Amino acid sequence: MKKLMVCASFLAAALLMGGCATVQPVGVLVTQVKLPNNVADGLVPRQNLKKGTAECKSYLALVAMGDASIDMAAKNGGITKIHYVDWDVTNFLGIIGTYNCTVYGE
Repeated sequence: MKKLMVCASFLAAALLMGGCATVQPVGVLVTQVKLPNNVADGLVPRQNLKKGTAECKSYLALVAMGDASIDMAAKNGGITKIHYVDWDVTNFLGIIGTYNCTVYGE
């Protein structure tokens, strides 16, 4: 019984330490994601460029899946020369997290 209580305590601590909002989607049980890096070329106005997006999601901080890489966003937008990369995160109490990569380029 004591071992069961210790295991339950460690599991509870791991879930609580996962946090509600993280820079990277983290799944306690499964994590299978790619994340973007920052790239910037401030010489071309964004409104004159193509735009591509990619997304990954996290559910209950237990499972995180998807491909929010710069490469996938560029492919989705038909972009071969990247000028800007933006990304944003929306996470509601660790229940569902959405991670988006937006690439602007030619």
